[in-house]
Amino acid sequence: MQYFGIAIFVGIIILFLLFFTVKQQTAIVLERFGKFHSVRTPGLQFKIPIVDKIAGKVSLKIQQLDVVVETKTKDDVFVRLKISVQYQVIKDQVYDAFYKLDNPYTQITSYVFDVVRAEVPKLRLDDVFEKKDDIAIAVKGELQEAMNTYGYDIIKTLVTDIDPDEQVKHAMNRINAAEREKIAAQYEGDAARILIVEKARAEAESKRLQGQGIADQRREIAKGLLESVDVLNGAGITSQEASALIVVTQHYDTLQAIGEKSGSKLVLLPNSPTQASEMLNTMVTSFTAAHELNEHQIKKEDSTDSKRNNPNKDDSFTFPTNP
Repeated sequence: MQYFGIAIFVGIIILFLLFFTVKQQTAIVLERFGKFHSVRTPGLQFKIPIVDKIAGKVSLKIQQLDVVVETKTKDDVFVRLKISVQYQVIKDQVYDAFYKLDNPYTQITSYVFDVVRAEVPKLRLDDVFEKKDDIAIAVKGELQEAMNTYGYDIIKTLVTDIDPDEQVKHAMNRINAAEREKIAAQYEGDAARILIVEKARAEAESKRLQGQGIADQRREIAKGLLESVDVLNGAGITSQEASALIVVTQHYDTLQAIGEKSGSKLVLLPNSPTQASEMLNTMVTSFTAAHELNEHQIKKEDSTDSKRNNPNKDDSFTFPTNP
């Protein structure tokens, strides 16, 4: 009975040695007597104990390697670039990935350094930021061609960080701040100019409407005066008497309006019974003088035109002679 139990125990151990499992997204390299035998895929697998040996495991998942490269740009600025390389072992080339390349990380890093240090020195610092996708494509193209031989597929390369020298970053920030202040000043100047222009337009429109209102007011006053003169003429009052009556009436109406205005202060105005008559005489005299001056100017212009058209004509006055 004791031997039977030992036999069962030995059988279980042999069973465990005969069978093994392979996890998902993993490949097992199996060697027989130290020589490559086969690649086992995920699932339950069989091997001969002592004869077969698991040489190693190869992950079929997408992996990422971050490489930091320091180099110099065309305008002599030192910059550090972080390149992220996503790669994967090709399922049908597990043998090449396991036996041909001892350290894939070192190999990928070397190619990244080579490509970046060949591409970045051709570009200025501003172009490095703008053309980072071109740098990533160049790195992927070089890696893809080299690593396919070793059983690795380059899924994607990314330039995840561009870090210039600290002093250069401060200078770039100052330049950016100065440029933004310049733009802000331009916008503020434009806004101030627009306000000034609009204010001037509003004042001009206000003056225009004010002048138009005064002109309309005076036009209506003139119409009213004309109607008043016609009414007074119809009542047998001459035009001069009607004008004097209207001036006197408006004079006293103005004095009354000044006195009745709320909050008005003391206003001293010359006033006498003859004030309206003197005002009317002054107005009539002014109108007469202006009319005579206008007629004299018209006669002078006609004389000048006549001389220009008949230069031989003598306008001098001659006394008649007796026969």
